[in-house]
Amino acid sequence: MIHSINNSIWIKFKLFMENKNKKIQLSAMMFFQFFIQGSWYVTMGTYLGRTLDFSGVQIGLAYSTAAIAAIISPVIVGMIADRFFSANRVLAFLNIVGAVLLFSLTRIESFSLFFPVLLLYSVCFMPTMSLTNSISFANLGNPAKEFSKIRLFGSFGWICSGLLISALKIEPYSTPFLIGAGISLLAGVYALTLPHNAPVRTVEKAGVRQLLGFDAFKLTRDRSFLVLLVFSALICIPLAFYDSFTNLFITDVGIENAAAAMSLGQVAEVIFLFTFPIFFLKLRYKGSILAAIAAWILMYGLFTLGAHTGQNGFIFAVLPLHGFCFTFFFVAGQLFVDEKAPSSLRNSAQGLIAFATYGVGKYLGTLIAGNVVDLYSEQGKYDWISIWTVPFVMAIIFLAGFLFLFREDVRDRVAVQRT
Repeated sequence: MIHSINNSIWIKFKLFMENKNKKIQLSAMMFFQFFIQGSWYVTMGTYLGRTLDFSGVQIGLAYSTAAIAAIISPVIVGMIADRFFSANRVLAFLNIVGAVLLFSLTRIESFSLFFPVLLLYSVCFMPTMSLTNSISFANLGNPAKEFSKIRLFGSFGWICSGLLISALKIEPYSTPFLIGAGISLLAGVYALTLPHNAPVRTVEKAGVRQLLGFDAFKLTRDRSFLVLLVFSALICIPLAFYDSFTNLFITDVGIENAAAAMSLGQVAEVIFLFTFPIFFLKLRYKGSILAAIAAWILMYGLFTLGAHTGQNGFIFAVLPLHGFCFTFFFVAGQLFVDEKAPSSLRNSAQGLIAFATYGVGKYLGTLIAGNVVDLYSEQGKYDWISIWTVPFVMAIIFLAGFLFLFREDVRDRVAVQRT
């Protein structure tokens, strides 16, 4: 009897330690992956403009590579991870190849070569975002409760990379790409130590549709999945206004240390990633996404009010909201996709949501935001009231559309209530 009890305690302790070790592994994976992008992405414009003398159009094209890659690669790479290789091995391969490409960028000074190499790197990097999500979901007992705390370390990685680059004062140089290459190589080797989840073997032979990753699109037969996918792309259009022009806006209105001011959003992201499971129990999928869109409406509204009144307090007050919006919108969406997708399509499904958001939505948003800013600017003078009114109105329309069109399945509610 005592021996049986001791065995039971030992088994429970062993399972607890295995689960804890997995969480540590997954947290480190997220830290590395976001550190890579954070090391070079923010400062690339400064390097290209000041050091390589690229034009504004060329810098814009360089930044568009992420959106183009998100349209091309995540679904196909997700299919490979679903059918042929373990997701951690695919992640390792992409990071190691990415390290070589990032290193190559430090040796290139002409745009005609820089752009295709950066695009090829982006094709390797963008799928890693959805792969890290699916690896996490596959190795967590309760993703709805545990994933946001794992994803939290991605924010730490981004913040740490920014602090390192700023401390070294290397923004105008190619060194951030070199640091990114080193961490990418480290992350690639580390990925081989992650839990191995064998791909789901299917009896039928894979056709062209499956080989191109298009099988994930059959999930759109589910109305709620289709609505979420469409609105995930749409809401990234006004989001592009924030990503592309907030730094210019707050600098133009006289706020000093603009980068530090914008980091308030990242600080808030860390806080809300930690507390997300508590809110999610009450808000569920629909409530979380509606709360995020409503917060974006408030943010753009106060940006407009700040531009109209000249009171920068309105701007400072809502900069942290971006962290709330990002957490509640993207994490809730990724959890919903994981809930809906069968095990044979989970990597492809995460790639599909990345295709809609980081790809189609961000690309369209960049084009629209750029044209709006050109329309309401003249000789270096920006009509920020009119500029911020556009994403404000768009977000209101998308909020109303999502509210009336999205239906949360009762089974989704039950799954959340059991967490």
